[in-house]
Amino acid sequence: SLFGKIGEFLQKGVGSLFNSAFSMTKLLASFAFTGIISLIFAIYMLFGKETLRQQFDKLLHVYAPRKPRGEILRFITLAHETFTSYIIGQITEAFILGFLCGTGMFILRLPYALMTGVIVGASALIPVMGAYIGAIVGAFLIVTISPLKAVEFVVYLAILQQIEGNVIYPRVVGGSIGLPGIWVLAAVSVGGGLLGIPGMLIGVPLTATVYKWIRMDVSTKLQAEAEATQARENEKNSQ
Repeated sequence: SLFGKIGEFLQKGVGSLFNSAFSMTKLLASFAFTGIISLIFAIYMLFGKETLRQQFDKLLHVYAPRKPRGEILRFITLAHETFTSYIIGQITEAFILGFLCGTGMFILRLPYALMTGVIVGASALIPVMGAYIGAIVGAFLIVTISPLKAVEFVVYLAILQQIEGNVIYPRVVGGSIGLPGIWVLAAVSVGGGLLGIPGMLIGVPLTATVYKWIRMDVSTKLQAEAEATQARENEKNSQ
């Protein structure tokens, strides 16, 4: 009976382990396949961007009315500028933060300096929540070696985050996004809830594009209304 129970336990354990390994392998293979296909698709788009642009312009010219066509082109132009500024700024800022984190940890003789610096830099691409993700993962890695070193890492990263938020980020990214903090948090929360980490990455520039577009449209309409009111007043005065 004992040997039977041991055999049954081993059978279930090996089966569960095999299923877990198979699921993980399937997930990694799917992720790698999706990444390769996405990379190939992106390369094709880059090489054919001029043709795609001409085709898109022709479709708009034929099927879209004049006024909506102008609004669509203006929105696309604004989205291009916002996404370009945001992506370049975020990547530069993440690289600087990861480099400073890894270098500081190496000087302080903290374990996993290179790995933690890469993790902190990669997580910095995610607005608002990226700093907490990098701190939690880094502290979890270091606490397996020394809890005291983990505390030192958290203190050092907190100081580095303050320097990054007040000195580096404003100079590197600056006001290119032009999105208030409350909308940044909302964009990250909604984007993460809908699409996970990709939603967090594209939620902020997409929201910033819509925000700028609405602000420009409101300003244009208010200015036109003010000019019309001024014209009516001038007409009354002339009479």
